[in-house]
Amino acid sequence: MATPNADIEKLNFEDALAELEQIVAQLESGNAPLEKSIELYERGTALKAHCEKRLKAAEAKVEKITLSASGEPTGTQPLDVE
Repeated sequence: MATPNADIEKLNFEDALAELEQIVAQLESGNAPLEKSIELYERGTALKAHCEKRLKAAEAKVEKITLSASGEPTGTQPLDVE
């Protein structure tokens, strides 16, 4: 049996973020009934986790080019984002 949010894993970062923004707008409007608000909140939580996972994966792929004293590229090393 598939979980209700199984489709989230197939979303790219941009689509997941756009859907999360729509959910936040719906929740902030206060127009959704309680049960719908709970469903939206649960989906939003799953989307947030998915976006965070995608961002961490992207950060791991980002590298900076190291240069020799003469300015020639010598290789790459992980980007220190902190």
